[in-house]
Amino acid sequence: MNKSKRPIYLNLTKIQLPVAGLASILHRVSGVIMFFSIGILLWLLNQSLMSETDFNTLQAHLQSYVLKFIVWGILTAFFYHLLGGIRHMVMEAGYWEELESGRLSAKGIIFLTGVFAVYLGVWLWQ
Repeated sequence: MNKSKRPIYLNLTKIQLPVAGLASILHRVSGVIMFFSIGILLWLLNQSLMSETDFNTLQAHLQSYVLKFIVWGILTAFFYHLLGGIRHMVMEAGYWEELESGRLSAKGIIFLTGVFAVYLGVWLWQ
């Protein structure tokens, strides 16, 4: 018998992804976060439009750290997904397809999202 030396399973904790692969996975994760956050955002919109009393109650609830953290996470995921989508569209147009430019653009969107997340956190918790 000819036994193949291919792995039977992949240990995901031992695989080191390149930065472009990490950026791609994070783009998908941010899309899933955005999909599930639609319900939260629609509920917040509904509460804010019901009446002035409900709006004031929601405004008071939005001062809690838990809701601020949820809003921060949703906005950070949205911003990352937006930048990742722009990166993918540029790559579809034929740019940044080389290994080094793809790696650099992936690092760029991760860095810009980090800067935005810090800025947004300071703005929300001030």
